[in-house]
Amino acid sequence: MSVTVRVPAKVNVQLAVGGARPDGFHDLANVFLAVGLYDEVTATPADELTVTCEGPGADQVPLDRTNLAARAALALAARHGIDPAVRLHIAKDIPVAGGMAGGSADAAGALVACDALWGTGASRAELLDICAELGSDVPFSLVGGAALGTGRGERLRPLEVGGAFHWVFAVADGGLSTPAVYGEFDRLHENDEVPEPVASQALLDALAKGDVDALAAFLPGSNDLQPAALSLFPKLADTLAAGRAAGALAALVSGSGPTTAFLARDAASAHTVAEGLRAAGVCEAARVAASPAPGATILP
Repeated sequence: MSVTVRVPAKVNVQLAVGGARPDGFHDLANVFLAVGLYDEVTATPADELTVTCEGPGADQVPLDRTNLAARAALALAARHGIDPAVRLHIAKDIPVAGGMAGGSADAAGALVACDALWGTGASRAELLDICAELGSDVPFSLVGGAALGTGRGERLRPLEVGGAFHWVFAVADGGLSTPAVYGEFDRLHENDEVPEPVASQALLDALAKGDVDALAAFLPGSNDLQPAALSLFPKLADTLAAGRAAGALAALVSGSGPTTAFLARDAASAHTVAEGLRAAGVCEAARVAASPAPGATILP
C-alpha cells in the first residue's frame, strides 16, 4: 500500500516584513495564494526512513533527514510513538530554491501521506501544529487556497478569492537561500526604522472581488524582500523587465526569489507572456499556472 499526496506551490501577492526579532525571525503580513504547480509525495512502507526524488532540480534536494519531508515524517511518528519506517518519494514540479515553497509543500505532503498510511488519525489542528514547527510556509502548503499569514507567517486566516488569477513564473538559472535574502534585507535596513507589517485592505478587496486590474495595481512594491533578492541576484531585473515587455500586467519576485511572477489578464495572455520570456532568454523556464489552488490533497 502507498499514499500519494499532491501539494501546491505558492506566490506571495504581499510580503510585508518587519524588523528582525530577538529570535532571528521577522514578523510578517504574508498574503499567500496557492498556484497550480504541484509536487507529489508518495509514502510507502519500508524498513527504514528513506527519501528519493525525481523531476526538475531533483539533484539539489537533500535525501537525508535534513529534508523537510523526512522531518515531517519524524515529527508525526514521534508524536504517536510510531517507527518512522517509510519511503518518501518526491516527484518535483515546483521550482527548487525558487521562493515558491517547494520544500514546505513536500513537508505538508509527507505529513498528510504518513498520517493516512499509518492511520494516526491526527486532527487538522495537530497537523497544522506540526507544520508550524517545521517552517513558516508549511501550514499554508497544507491549507492552500488563499490566506493571510501573520507572526512569522505560520498563523493563518483564510481569505476569500472571487475568481481565478492567471500567472507566469520565470524559473531562474540558479537558486537563492531564504536566510541569505532575509540577511540582506536586514543589511539594507540596518539604519532604518522598519514599520510593523500590515496587510493591505486594497489587496484583500481585490482578491475577494477577483479584480485583476486592482491586484495588478497593488503588486509593484508589494514584496519587501524584492530589493534584497535583486541585490543578491541582479539579473532578475532583466527578467522582470522582459515579462512586463511581453504584456504582463504586473511583475514581482516570488517570496525570497529567485523565481519571478507575472500576473496576466487571462489564460491566453499568460501563454503570450511565457513565450515572450522564453524568447528573451532571461530565464531557465517559464511556467503558466492559475490560482487559487487546493492545499495538500490525497490522490486516488
